[in-house]
Amino acid sequence: MSEFSVGNGAWVLVGDGRRALFFQNHGDAELLDLRVVETRVDDNPPTHEQGTDRPGRSFTSFSPGRSAMQNTDWHELEEERFARAMADRINQAAESGELDAIAIIAPPKALGEIRKELSAKAQSKVVGELAKDLTRHPLKDIEKALTRG
Repeated sequence: MSEFSVGNGAWVLVGDGRRALFFQNHGDAELLDLRVVETRVDDNPPTHEQGTDRPGRSFTSFSPGRSAMQNTDWHELEEERFARAMADRINQAAESGELDAIAIIAPPKALGEIRKELSAKAQSKVVGELAKDLTRHPLKDIEKALTRG
């Protein structure tokens, strides 16, 4: 069994850096019946399609040399922005009373970004977290992960 319970009416977010699926449980904690509340998909092409192809250069005043700036990972920045958008949606739903409880399933990095952006009220609604990427898995796999951990 998982370490947390997703009761009737609870929300479940299954997300990653590009896709967010919000479900609501219409069953109970043992026999889940997840139904889609909202789906979000972010168009996030690879970095080479989003930004410049060469990093800038910097010059220092104390030496004649110059050094290259680190490449900006536009793809990574967009994934972080999308995680913030998922957290914003949870914050809004918690504030409005739209949700009383939520379980969050996301890869570790996305889960950390979401957790960091949740308001205190939204954090109090989180009944559990699962650090897995299940966004492309069938619903039965998601339900199984929630009932068996």
